[in-house]
Amino acid sequence: MATRAVLWDIDDTIFDYASAGRTGMREHLEVEGLPAAYASVEQALAVWDKLTAYHWARFAAGETDWEGQRRDRVRAFLGAELSDPEAEAWFERHLNHYEAAWSLFPDTVPALDLLAQGYRHAVLSNSSLHHQERKLRVLGVRDRFEAVVCAVELGISKPDAGAFHAACDALGLAPGEVAYVGDQPDIDARGAVEAGLLGIWLDRNGVGGRPELIRITGLEELPDLLRRDTRFGAPDTFG
Repeated sequence: MATRAVLWDIDDTIFDYASAGRTGMREHLEVEGLPAAYASVEQALAVWDKLTAYHWARFAAGETDWEGQRRDRVRAFLGAELSDPEAEAWFERHLNHYEAAWSLFPDTVPALDLLAQGYRHAVLSNSSLHHQERKLRVLGVRDRFEAVVCAVELGISKPDAGAFHAACDALGLAPGEVAYVGDQPDIDARGAVEAGLLGIWLDRNGVGGRPELIRITGLEELPDLLRRDTRFGAPDTFG
């Protein structure tokens, strides 16, 4: 079955989330002051990253809601018993710095341009629709995607097959007609494969080590890969 559409992850796939997150938090701490528990900004950034991953996993597992995982991150990071409004206000101030650092990866728009005529495009994200719709508009690429499907509104998240199938339904296509591109080997690529899609791991850092997955190290490799439309016996990287 030929691939007719590409589903995209956003954060750390087309949008440089990691760089924006670290730049935004660094600038936020310059204004707010470094909490006494941290010996350096670098230590604080490392802890924030770990807390983000931990509380995001809790959200994905249904243990908390979107706003709750944000508040919990702030309280754990500051080591303070903040009220909900206090935690939310701190996070909102952080967001102002984070959003000022938003940018697409340099290969995003060229890849979308090359694929525009041959494939339909949509987004599947483990975030919220409001947040990701706004992000795509600010970054100037919202009109590139027919649909944006997000975990908060679905009530399920990647790698649950139902999340991938909901995005395929939004396109009116069978899973076998859709490729999924994301930066996480298990949540994105393996999850997509197990849901019946063509799962593609965007390994920007060249981690490797997952020969069972179709892997690319940059979006410039994606057009040739899709033209080959190979699903079985593929090498772990494409030139």
